[in-house]
Amino acid sequence: MKLYKKHILVIGFLLGLTVGLSAQNIISVRPVEIDDVLVNPGIGFTTFQMFNGDNLQPNIDVLANPDITVYEREDKNLENKGYPMTSIAYFRILWQFIEPARGEYRWDFIDNLLRIAHERGQTLMLRIAPYKGRPGTDVPGWYRSMVGTNRQFAHHKWVVDPEDPRYIEYFGKMIRSMGERYDGHPDLESVDVSIVGWAGEGGGTELLSHETMKKLMDAYLEAFKKTPLIILLQGKESNLYAASGANVGWRQDCLGDLDFWAAEQNGWTHMYDYYPQSIINNQMEDAWKKAPVVFEVCGDMLRWKNRQGYGEKEVNYIIEQSLKWHISSFNNKSSQIPEEWWPMVNKWLNKMGYRFVLRKFSYPESCKNGGKLVFTSWWENKGVAPCYKDYLLAIRLKNRERDQILITNANIRNWLPGDNLYDDAVFIPYDLNPGDYLLQIGIIDPMTSIPKIALAIRGKEPDGWYSLGKIKIRKTE
Repeated sequence: MKLYKKHILVIGFLLGLTVGLSAQNIISVRPVEIDDVLVNPGIGFTTFQMFNGDNLQPNIDVLANPDITVYEREDKNLENKGYPMTSIAYFRILWQFIEPARGEYRWDFIDNLLRIAHERGQTLMLRIAPYKGRPGTDVPGWYRSMVGTNRQFAHHKWVVDPEDPRYIEYFGKMIRSMGERYDGHPDLESVDVSIVGWAGEGGGTELLSHETMKKLMDAYLEAFKKTPLIILLQGKESNLYAASGANVGWRQDCLGDLDFWAAEQNGWTHMYDYYPQSIINNQMEDAWKKAPVVFEVCGDMLRWKNRQGYGEKEVNYIIEQSLKWHISSFNNKSSQIPEEWWPMVNKWLNKMGYRFVLRKFSYPESCKNGGKLVFTSWWENKGVAPCYKDYLLAIRLKNRERDQILITNANIRNWLPGDNLYDDAVFIPYDLNPGDYLLQIGIIDPMTSIPKIALAIRGKEPDGWYSLGKIKIRKTE
């Protein structure tokens, strides 16, 4: 970024006291905002039962007998045809596949999903569903043999009795084993809590006894202390119990249901009669401040157009409502987006989750090695949610001889939508040679020190850092 004289401000003693900068020449940079769609961690559309670049058959619901070789390929083209690039791959898999024999788990498959997600620039959002509705997508065969053939219970979406202590024991043990292996894995985006109902979507949760609900929830709450948990809006008691034990996000199916089955359901729809009521009644309206809100499409966007007859007015209404509910990610089942809706989708992507704009950054024209680099900054989060991961705000000083990364104490998880001020000071190492350096800023991965979050400003370098200006390092006398 070019710096002109008008951007170099001399700050007097009085102002120096108020902002913590000494009475010397201060460089103030006001980056230029951009409108580009940014593919950032944990937000935006997700691929579903596939990864970036796969372009497989969309809308596959729950994987019962997956083959990892379907996703192994040498082609490096990650383009999603008619679909946005994504940072999340959402998979849901049946218990019968993960535990084909009692106590024997197919973690090799999950290991490979995590590896491939990493290779495709994504993280894995995962649900292990206890069963689907048909005999071929049942509970594991060994468990069916144990409990018998009865499939008629208190709720029509239960195929085994969740009050049976064996269900709590064996399904819960599988979840705990998964947590022991994967909790905190850097490529595991979140775990979708699944305890009962077809595809684990919670049907009949409100009918569970308190003790059974608690034990099934505890399997997740105790196993996943680091990886975020996402719960369905199914049953006030279960939502309140989960939220009392952890910062849990929530997800819901059927975003876009304005009239899908209204004629058969006395006018009832998800968008008008379920979402707002459940969010408030289940006391989840502020959950977004600590954990993500995730939606899944009703049908898909092609159906919205071709079968439901939605136009721009309806789609904009759906988008606006999702943003009001602080959506971070959206599963459109990897189904193509109608061409004329792309402008609306791109605007949606630019508000979904977080979007950081650095409005102003001020720092001294020079510093001594061994001394402090004091700075002030003003950030705007133009999205509708914070970032939920512990990425680090860092400054890099770089010249031809060396680059030095200086970590700040910023907690970007607290940068809610709107303005965020962050002022700090970082120490310059004594062994940093005097000279002229380029001052750069980035939000980096704590494991790799590589910039992880793209900012909505100009000045991005090929390695992901943003150049703000020059600084002179002087020798400590």
